[in-house]
This record gives sequence, structure tokens and C-alpha cells, in this order.
Amino acid sequence: MIINIAVVCFFFNFVYYKHIAITMDHSKQFKKLSIIIPAYNEARTLREIIRRVQAVQLTGLEKEVIVVDNGSIDDTPLILKSLSGIRVLTLNPNRGKGGAVKAGFTAATGDILIIQDADLEYEPNDYPAVIRPILEGKTEVTVGIRINPSMESRSNKSLYWLSWFGNKMITWTTNLLYGNKAGEYEGCYKAFTKELISQITVRTDDFDFDNELICKILKKGYKTVDVPIHYYPRSYQEGKKINWKHGFKILWTIIKYRFIN
Repeated sequence: MIINIAVVCFFFNFVYYKHIAITMDHSKQFKKLSIIIPAYNEARTLREIIRRVQAVQLTGLEKEVIVVDNGSIDDTPLILKSLSGIRVLTLNPNRGKGGAVKAGFTAATGDILIIQDADLEYEPNDYPAVIRPILEGKTEVTVGIRINPSMESRSNKSLYWLSWFGNKMITWTTNLLYGNKAGEYEGCYKAFTKELISQITVRTDDFDFDNELICKILKKGYKTVDVPIHYYPRSYQEGKKINWKHGFKILWTIIKYRFIN
């Protein structure tokens, strides 16, 4: 079924997206980066990830760190109370990852927004590279393409072949249905202008939030820019939450929003 839909959309995209042109405003002046950190029961890694985020040097940009405590029942709330230099939003009950990110986006005062998971899978020192294409006026949205120098190590192999295949399927389907050429979409780091986010309404509060958001951005005619980022996957024993089963819902989201808004 997916293949049949994809074949039809290929020809439609060739005609439709070819005629959509988004003119970039190269005169924009960006002053602040807002970092949105959704956190649910991340007491084990929270202090360290916030330390790393606060340590990142951004030349010419103010930095705003927003942590969204998404109904945590561990020591996450206590840890957040003990930290300075951050804004804390508390959601109770838990609203899903998408709900937490939406709350962070709404509260953000920065010109550029970036999503940061509360675990240690991603390296905040990649921020300058992730936002550079936006600062240079090349795009309104960047997508992090994961590079893991330790994937050959047995202890770091949390991306099993099924997850790898699912990721490739998600990428292929999105690119085909929306006329984009991204290397992948499932990495955490995605950066957006606040102006762009203000144009998009995302319905879901679940793990497919990123996919609905990206699909609606692409549907408006914007193109993503790939940026290589470092990736150090954790295992499910270490607290990794998303799994291969989420892939089916994500694929449905990608197909569904090709035809509805």
C-alpha cells in the first residue's frame, strides 16, 4: 500500500513542489537561541546534560535554556529546583513528548529554537553547526544527521537492524512524499526559526510530533538542510523510550499529513 501511494505521490510532487519557492530573508538578525529540553524521569542524566548545554559557547547569540518537566515522578523536579540559569515549565499530568516540546516552543523567546533530549545521546557542542545554516540565511530548518564513531562497539549497539531499517523507511517515505532530500529525520537535533514554528499547528502530543512538524513544514515548500551530529545511543536498559513499534505510527503520520492538514 505504501509503495502504491508513493508512486502516485512521486508524480504529483514532481509537478507540485517544483513550483513552490520559498524566498529566504537574508537580512534577518538573530539574537537568541532557545533550547527546549523535554524531561520525563531523567534524574540520572539531567544535571550533566544541563551542564553541557550551559557550557556551549555561542558567539553573538544569547542562550535561553527551557526545561519542561513532563510529569516526572522521580527526582527530576528536585534537581531542577537546585539549578540556576534555566527556565522550568512543569506539566502535570504528563502530556507526551510532543506536548512538552509544544509547551517549550510557546514559552520560548528566542529567534531560533532547538530541541535537546534530556539524556546524553547527543552532544550540545554541535549547536553551532546545527544553527549555522539558519544564521547564514540558507534555510529556516535544519536536521541533524547522526554520526556515531562507536557504533562498532558492542556496548553501543542500541540501534538494531530492525530500527535501522525502520529509520531508512521513514526517511525514504518522507523524502518521496514531500519532495525533500534529507539524510534522515529521526535524530533529536532539529533547529527552526521561531517565525517558521509560529506558522505550523501540530496536532499530536506523542513521539511522532517531530514527524508531523517536519511534514507540515515541507508541505509549505520549505527545504531542510542536513547537518552531521554526534550520536551516542543508550540502551533500553539505560532508559531509551522509543522503540521499533513507534515506527508504524510514524509512517502513518507521514502518509496521513501528505493529504490532510
